[in-house]
Amino acid sequence: MSTYKDSGVDITAGNAASKTAYEHAKKTFSGRSGKIGEPVSGDGGFAGLLDMGDFYLVQNDDGTGSKMELAVAMSKFDTIGQDLVAMVADDAICTGAEVISLSNTLDVAGIDQEMIDALLDGLSKACLEQGIVMPGGEIAEVPGAVNSPVWNATSVGVVAKDRVIDTGDIADGDTVIALKSGVARSNGFSLIRKILSDAHGNDWHKTEWKDGTTWGEVMLTPSVIFHAALLGLLGRHGEERKIDIKGLAHITGGGIAENLKRTLKKSGCGAKLTDLFAPHDALKDLIALGSVATDEAYKTWNMGNGMLVIVEKTDADDTVVALQAAGIEAKVAGSVTSENEVSVAAFDGSVLL
Repeated sequence: MSTYKDSGVDITAGNAASKTAYEHAKKTFSGRSGKIGEPVSGDGGFAGLLDMGDFYLVQNDDGTGSKMELAVAMSKFDTIGQDLVAMVADDAICTGAEVISLSNTLDVAGIDQEMIDALLDGLSKACLEQGIVMPGGEIAEVPGAVNSPVWNATSVGVVAKDRVIDTGDIADGDTVIALKSGVARSNGFSLIRKILSDAHGNDWHKTEWKDGTTWGEVMLTPSVIFHAALLGLLGRHGEERKIDIKGLAHITGGGIAENLKRTLKKSGCGAKLTDLFAPHDALKDLIALGSVATDEAYKTWNMGNGMLVIVEKTDADDTVVALQAAGIEAKVAGSVTSENEVSVAAFDGSVLL
């Protein structure tokens, strides 16, 4: 049985570290008390809010993780910028915010002009598609500190105070809609790499997965970005809201249940997810290859479900139609319950709590 911890990643320790980091962050909040930019405390949220008068400024950070290691192995850098945008923009949208800018930092052991050109070209295209500007960034040569590129980003968004998604309004009977993801976002790649290198050696990315497609090619599939499609429902800053989205859960590190619990926490509700999207065939094959337990898989990857959207039952059909019209595969996946737990019907027929 392969686990995420076997690959060197301890989710429990990581969650504890994140909690510690946020406790230290909150110590700084008093420094802006009564001033422009006063922070709003939001334990467990997907992004931080700063009070700017009539609106909130929303800021968050993330990176491409060890998916970059695969890009390096394949010398293919034109798509991973899409993963970077997905990680930060799809966190920010969970507050209801429109991301307006994204800055990035790239730490490298040495300058490789072709790599940097491909990375930033891909990033700029992904930003343009989402209506996001890149006002600046930093490329740091740090030989000895890193052996492989480390790419992170900070996004800044804006949301009117009366347009923040208030997850406290989520109620029993609301509908949960799943948005289909690709193969894997920038989460869980340490375990992906371990399983495939154990099975096929260091050059696993060159090994055929299926029908002439290599494991490297399928696993480097870029993330679907949901930000712009969801803004079509929420309305960009100053636009009319078309659908009253009551909650969004970006399914990244920690998996489906844990990320949905973050969204449901304020309401005290739970959910039953009975009809999620199945994971990509390559991920199913990876799970079998590494003998990954089903519950471990659903804690490590999004298993084909990149975002969960909560709306009133009467808005469910219109929400699905609008998202599909925007190019996002979506379907009703379950419902909110009054019970304070999340159950997940897995692709193999088991039910996870």
